[in-house]
Amino acid sequence: MSKVYHCPVEVTFDVIGGRWRAVILAHLKEGTHRYGELRRRMPGISEKVLTQQLRELEGDGLVARHDHRTVPPHVDYRLTAEGHSLAPVLQALYDWGQARAGRTGTPIAAVGGG
Repeated sequence: MSKVYHCPVEVTFDVIGGRWRAVILAHLKEGTHRYGELRRRMPGISEKVLTQQLRELEGDGLVARHDHRTVPPHVDYRLTAEGHSLAPVLQALYDWGQARAGRTGTPIAAVGGG
């Protein structure tokens, strides 16, 4: 039996909720990134969690993984068409967070855009 939702926001947060998913998607909204590049842009995430989240986002059809089959390994990630459909949502979250940080004096480190 499939899950029954009572509000469309539940569906959205079921897919992009959690601490890191929206952040990963926001970085990929900027373009294709290699694994190491994503890791540097999110210094608080462990390699295990980043790998797990990327696999889940790939399983949800939001992220595509491309293995170039080279030595050393070269793997990159990009948004799929379904992932790109979240761009306005991600931009709204980014804009709100930036405005909120400005209102509250919360510092945001310049590690990469959103």
